[in-house]
Amino acid sequence: MKNFALIGAAGYIAPRHLKAIKDTNNNLIAALDKFDSVGIMDSYFPSADFFVEFERFDRHIEKIKRQHNQTLDYVSICTPNYLHDAHIRMALRRGADAICEKPLVLNPWNVDALAEIERESGQKINAILQLRLHESIIQLKKKVTASKTSEKYDIDLTYITSRGNWYDISWKGSDEKSGGIATNIGVHFYDMLTWIFGNIQESNVHLREKNKAAGYLEFENARVRWFLSIDENDLPNEIKAIGQRTFRSITIDNEELEFSKGFTELHTKSYEQILKGNGFGLQEAKKSIEIVHAIRNNALNNLGEKHPFVM
Repeated sequence: MKNFALIGAAGYIAPRHLKAIKDTNNNLIAALDKFDSVGIMDSYFPSADFFVEFERFDRHIEKIKRQHNQTLDYVSICTPNYLHDAHIRMALRRGADAICEKPLVLNPWNVDALAEIERESGQKINAILQLRLHESIIQLKKKVTASKTSEKYDIDLTYITSRGNWYDISWKGSDEKSGGIATNIGVHFYDMLTWIFGNIQESNVHLREKNKAAGYLEFENARVRWFLSIDENDLPNEIKAIGQRTFRSITIDNEELEFSKGFTELHTKSYEQILKGNGFGLQEAKKSIEIVHAIRNNALNNLGEKHPFVM
């Protein structure tokens, strides 16, 4: 049984990490969040110590090691994107491996700096790249790898997940804190694409607004038109008609990739692999971070094919 601490216990994604720690028969000894709406912990680890101040949380971790010889094996990080870097460093300083939500960091050079600290500490940084463990995605990768064709696949990626007025007020509405739309809701898709279709060869951004973005990516084995949005007005009419607020579609050579199911256990699968020493590390996470950094910073242009939603 390994000992875990969790930072960001009140966040949206934290329950999946709590469940994963429980499902893998491990123990949560401490949790931190500036907000105290963490009653969900009672369903998993009611005996875990909880803190709303980082300094007391950090002190507690050191105290139990010195006074009770209780070691910390992993720190699970579910905090806002811009804080991941600092919290990963804290985990490594405390002699623990880090398990961090996407995006691992906001900038490619942050990955290089963390790699140096990882080497110095002897600890491991693990990125949650759960789509790589989705059965439909695994089968697609096998199909692409086995294909003998020299033709590139034509892909349309469309992801619209409606968000209310709260979004702009929260840290997610700040590009400096979240990395913007492409980073916040798209980075796991870009990781999936580069994992399956190879290195990025071309990136063009056609649209970049506060609540939506679109562009064209070309990989070694695929041409991708992509559109991401949190604006419910972008939902297709047939989706609006049934009262659905999210639309996710990936078509490959005009054939829909079915992956609407199978998401509920992906964090547990991620933890199982991490505990076996098979987690996804810094270099595996870096490619998608490079992609979203370019999307965030490159000038708009009209190169490459445009997604149908922006024509």
